[in-house]
Amino acid sequence: MPNPDAPTSPSTSPSTSSSTSPTGPSPARPRRTEPALRIVPGPSNIVGPLTPHFYAPDAVRPLRAKEHFLKADTFVALHQHPWPQLTFSTRGVIRLSTKDGSYIVPPSRALWVPADMPHSITLVEDAELRTVYLHGWVAPSWERCEVLEISPLLRALMLALDTTPDDRGGVDPEAAQRERWIAPLLVNELERATQIRIDVPLPADKRLRQLCETMLRNPAARATLAERAAAIGASERTVARMFRDQLGMSWQAWRQQAVMAHALPLLARGMPVSQVAAASGYATDSAFCAMFKTATGQSPTAFQHRKTR
Repeated sequence: MPNPDAPTSPSTSPSTSSSTSPTGPSPARPRRTEPALRIVPGPSNIVGPLTPHFYAPDAVRPLRAKEHFLKADTFVALHQHPWPQLTFSTRGVIRLSTKDGSYIVPPSRALWVPADMPHSITLVEDAELRTVYLHGWVAPSWERCEVLEISPLLRALMLALDTTPDDRGGVDPEAAQRERWIAPLLVNELERATQIRIDVPLPADKRLRQLCETMLRNPAARATLAERAAAIGASERTVARMFRDQLGMSWQAWRQQAVMAHALPLLARGMPVSQVAAASGYATDSAFCAMFKTATGQSPTAFQHRKTR
């Protein structure tokens, strides 16, 4: 496998280092009239934790489900609760973040979040967000977030759950009994689901996390690492060292994971490879395909949506 620290040609992929002539900058080069990189602002539509206390699972109702239709660029503020959850969307892509990483969740996947883990959600596009809360006595004992493939049966079971909150009337009188019947089958299907590693680790350092969040919000930006470092008031060498010390990988390796997490949901929705490459910051399709095959062993087309019979 190629060395992830090896430099990447800026003519074929997003720039990773500054390119300065040993004799100094050319006098013919036009002067920049604005900074090389602007920190992309966070989502403007910030909402609270979507009232999880109205859906608290218990021994009588071990599974509780809720649904929300949210617009792109909505940010669900950081929150936590004493029960685990399964988050997915019937349409649209979401990004769920914890202190340790960021997870891209397209409609074909669900994300397991353990109890008491602080997390926030960013809507990458308009989405129908679904969440299933599980009581501790039925839930798997997973202690970290897990990205899971959703089988047709698992999807059907999740969608069959009543989504009426506790502060409203009109709940299905048979909802509690149905939840108790569905619980063991849903958990069994959950434990059989294929786990997929498409998480992007995030650092604890505030400045480095700001750089990473900016990259995740705008992966198509073709800024050098030096320019990104300058935007947070650090040197390129300092930022490169911070990636190795805090995340155990180089900037190039982290950026590749971030690009993969961004590209996979787009491919799964059937977006043409050329558009995915451009949206991921690659100047050419061939450079994107080469990176993708190195990372996964397969071409991008192998991950595009296949119509079921």
